[in-house]
Amino acid sequence: MKVSTRGDYACRALLSLALHDGQSAPTSVRDIADRTGLPQPYLEQILLALKGAGLVRSKRGVGGGYVLARPPEEITLAQIVSAVDGPIVAGDFGEPHTGGACDHEGQCVLLAVWAEVGEYMRAYLQSFTLADMVARSLGAPAAPSPGPKADPAGPQDPPSAQAPRQARELVGSTARAPERHAPIRAR
Repeated sequence: MKVSTRGDYACRALLSLALHDGQSAPTSVRDIADRTGLPQPYLEQILLALKGAGLVRSKRGVGGGYVLARPPEEITLAQIVSAVDGPIVAGDFGEPHTGGACDHEGQCVLLAVWAEVGEYMRAYLQSFTLADMVARSLGAPAAPSPGPKADPAGPQDPPSAQAPRQARELVGSTARAPERHAPIRAR
């Protein structure tokens, strides 16, 4: 997955609002554009999409602008990216077939992997809030949010619960991802 320019701009705009969250007045699109270096016309479109997703509120007229609709601790990077780019997926390949009904050699195996990759990306982005980004912007150490505790007997969580921890391990490591599936054997 590649985060689009639109997704990046949306995250930057909301981070700017979060960094100035203590202000009593809404922030104008012009001020956000000036602070972030983003093009104002494109930023206006992005903020409208974020408003539609319930992540920001707007006030019209003199002294108008945008404010976060929720506290920064309750807004994740996954929510922001999804609001402007749609669902976070590794590709638009469809769902794997079940019960051995795969139409083409190898298709279902790869469809399952792409679905897992999308889940890991969603979970990883979900593990970061705007509050985390504010802390990093202000010089706090870049420690990811804690993931589920590892079971000494091995992972017992479903893949969706394992995703944040495994995604952080993959990002923080140059080693290959551990094998999750049994090797395919010739018949």
